[in-house]
Amino acid sequence: MPVLLIASQKGGTGKTTTTINVAAELARRGRDVLIVDCDKSVQSASTWAADRAQDESLPRVHAIQKTGNVREALKDLSARYDYVIVDAPGHDSQEMRTAMTIADLMLIPVRPSQFDLDTMPGMVELIETAKDMNPKLKVAALLTQVPTYSSATEEDEAKDFLRDYPQIPRIDAALKIRKAYRDSIPAGKGVIEISNGSAKAEVQVLVKEIEEWL
Repeated sequence: MPVLLIASQKGGTGKTTTTINVAAELARRGRDVLIVDCDKSVQSASTWAADRAQDESLPRVHAIQKTGNVREALKDLSARYDYVIVDAPGHDSQEMRTAMTIADLMLIPVRPSQFDLDTMPGMVELIETAKDMNPKLKVAALLTQVPTYSSATEEDEAKDFLRDYPQIPRIDAALKIRKAYRDSIPAGKGVIEISNGSAKAEVQVLVKEIEEWL
């Protein structure tokens, strides 16, 4: 079954927020979901899953921690779950590189900031190397933490920048700066479980696109 890698060469881009919300929505749809938390220093995704397990009314999301060369572990786990979602560390790492050699889709969260966008050339090099071993690897950029105010130009500028990197097409969905993303975390929930508004719609559009890509 599919391995979804959520990774970036930069911290703070929203990898874990994306991971847990995609996992919650897939679980709501009846999928058996496992998060593989690869962050050695801060196990945010696995902590969220443990908090979630305390509420038996919520669809279960499994989580484990794995570090180092994760290729063989992911290969084994993908046969046991409907979806395996890998939350990679926020930097170039062995975990990210080895996950790229087995993943079906790599989603790269990127904020509409020049520091984030400047990581794209390095990501292209990593992707080309990974595809030598994993030709089936698909890659997409996801805009995250996008301003919601109507006069914002950052989103359009980021879209223009990403067009220069056809190796990393941009997924249509985008996650914006919304309080619901922060509020859902302490209870081990996704925004789909606390909100009927824009944040919920964003995640559902994203998951629909992910399933189409896969």
